[in-house]
Amino acid sequence: MSDLSRLLKESWSLVEEQQDKLASYFYARMFLNQPQLRDLFPVQMDVQRSRLLGAIVTAVQTVDDPDTFDEYLRSLGRDHRKFHVRPEHYDVIREALLEGLRTFAGDQWTYEFDQAWRDAYAVIAEKMIAGAEADSTNPPYWHAEVLYHERRNQDIAVITCRPLQPLEYRAGQYISVECKYQPRLWRVYSAANAPRKDGSIDFHVRAVGAGWVSSALVRKVQPGDMIRLGAPMGSMVLDRRSTRDIVCVAGGTGFAPIKALIEEMTRANRTRWVHVFVGARNRDDLYDLACLNRLAARYPWLSVVAATTDDPDFPGEHGRISDVVARYGPWNDHDFFVSGSPQMVRSTLRTLAEMQVPAIRIKYDAFGDS
Repeated sequence: MSDLSRLLKESWSLVEEQQDKLASYFYARMFLNQPQLRDLFPVQMDVQRSRLLGAIVTAVQTVDDPDTFDEYLRSLGRDHRKFHVRPEHYDVIREALLEGLRTFAGDQWTYEFDQAWRDAYAVIAEKMIAGAEADSTNPPYWHAEVLYHERRNQDIAVITCRPLQPLEYRAGQYISVECKYQPRLWRVYSAANAPRKDGSIDFHVRAVGAGWVSSALVRKVQPGDMIRLGAPMGSMVLDRRSTRDIVCVAGGTGFAPIKALIEEMTRANRTRWVHVFVGARNRDDLYDLACLNRLAARYPWLSVVAATTDDPDFPGEHGRISDVVARYGPWNDHDFFVSGSPQMVRSTLRTLAEMQVPAIRIKYDAFGDS
């Protein structure tokens, strides 16, 4: 571990348990110093606060991994174009962040910690600005028309939209979405299909608890509505150089990127077996299993195993999907793709580690802290 990384991690440990308060303080200072910045953010700031801290912590934790650090921050810079962030805003953000860190670390904050954060932030800002500038030929966001809206059950909808301008992405990537019912409030959803000639994109959305955007997308959005899409992000994409067989593990609407990856495989795969494990609480939450089974019937290299945790009469496997995967192993010579809730992803990663699957062969996405 480098000295910079050590100082960043040590100093973050001083404020980690107060990160919610730190985020609130940070935004208050930023808006006080530059009131016009408030218009760039949503009215409801509760989730936005945690997203900011999540981005900072991820950047801090990857500072010793130059490739990941570089690609993550450049992608973040491209994505933040949708907020109309300009280079001069980074100085305001830096000072508000440092003031927050000093305030909540108190007497334990040192000059060395302060300088480490300044140095790391300079790199963060440089790479994010470079990522935004490299993407300047694209719009900051894409307007898209909702073509179809299909409710699969009480809480899940499949939404098909078509951007008005070409939007290039790879199967397995995710895209942030904003709708008119919750302006300036963005949430990320994986594209559920490989790129199509007509440019249309499917999203699988589950309405969750107090989810402002997810509830609006499931219960309010209708065909003909316009939504906005951010720049594609994420590295859970196929390595076209690999010849290893593949295992895909999906939980709930985490099936969306897995379905996109399978679609990509149907266009070119001739040699790789693909084993898909999809889990949910009950059969109603296996909302796209029929489509997956049709694909398996058509392509002999594709196999499907479905499991539920709370549906004892389900005619398939039972238990956590990570445990089901373990029962079908070993998988030492396979590439893995894992997608679902943070809890499901953590459980699956632990299982794969116990099975001695090399971490370098595992790609995953969880929309939360994993």
